Amino acid sequence: IIHLFYVHLFSCVVATIYPQDPALPIGSSLTATCSVNPDHGVHAGSLYWTLNGKRLPSSTYSILSPTVLSVTLPRLSGSRQRSGDNLVCHNSGGHVLAGSCIYVGMPPEKPVNLTCWSRNTKDLTCRWAPGGQGETFIKTKYTLKYKLRWYGREKECEDYSAGEPYTCYIPRDLALFTPYEIWVEASNQLGTATSDVIYLDILDVVTTDPPTDVTVSRVGDLEDQLTVRWGTPPALKDFLFQAKYQIRYRLEESSDWKVVDDVGNQTSCRLAGLQPGTVYFVQVRCNPVGILGSRKAGIWSDWSHPTAASTPHSERLLTGSCDSKVGQQNSTLRRDLKQFFGWVRKHAYGCSGMSIKLYDQWRVWLQKSHKTRNQVLQGDKS
Repeated sequence: IIHLFYVHLFSCVVATIYPQDPALPIGSSLTATCSVNPDHGVHAGSLYWTLNGKRLPSSTYSILSPTVLSVTLPRLSGSRQRSGDNLVCHNSGGHVLAGSCIYVGMPPEKPVNLTCWSRNTKDLTCRWAPGGQGETFIKTKYTLKYKLRWYGREKECEDYSAGEPYTCYIPRDLALFTPYEIWVEASNQLGTATSDVIYLDILDVVTTDPPTDVTVSRVGDLEDQLTVRWGTPPALKDFLFQAKYQIRYRLEESSDWKVVDDVGNQTSCRLAGLQPGTVYFVQVRCNPVGILGSRKAGIWSDWSHPTAASTPHSERLLTGSCDSKVGQQNSTLRRDLKQFFGWVRKHAYGCSGMSIKLYDQWRVWLQKSHKTRNQVLQGDKS
């Protein structure tokens, strides 16, 4: 019964193409043959070839026998689709007799720029870039592999669904305080390539969720200041670490962010020197330093969602007065601001200085300076 089945199956086959689904380097030439089953009474001279739906010129054909027609494709370019180019043999009526997929491309090059990070010590995400120009023209499989450095079996990352190319996610079962070896293997029908191995401890590549509960508020009626407050990332509250924070802010109508680098470990900061009556967008991010005793800085989190607030309008701008003293007031304001920023450079460094109400201290200093000057002027007049 089995023998009769195979005889019947062969008799149903109209034609076959050789080679079937070949993989070839770019620039190669290919000669393929279409062999027709003699039982169907079809002559090779009535056949024709198409490649990706386009009819190939008869000048590339050769009739090798009454039932065999060949085609020669010189200097092949890279496949137009990663699933392969479709080479098809047709009869005179246009019906498909047989087909083959041709894979024309390049072997992969060594993957590069392999980096990994752990969100809150619970998982590991790794990203890399394909080597060379990154284009092989045929489907190339990338496999992230990892193992404990001194013992343990080799494992493969299985979750490549992160939504970004060349990324894999390991969700659980990771060891702390033990280094890992991690690498990427690239393979296709023309060859394989392996990245350099990186060595890392999960605690050295920790990043966090963005800081939570970010609020931005006015500082009384001070028209050039805003106070920013935020919460520690909740997933790290039980860990021993020294966080670093960064703040960035921009004008509502601008795309240029200004970054405050030296916020330190505090969870509030006063921004000064802002424009009166202006809407600002503010974001905060976190870097866990020394988590569970690690000696390396962590990786910056994503920025928090933008939080908006506006500074109060300046009374000077709202008076609408034609007072001849306005020019003098503006001149005094410019001089005072110049004094303030000069004084800040001597007394503070970034947000940590602002957090002790540096601007208010300067105003007290300025008032004392003006009082002293006025007393001297009055003494001169007397």
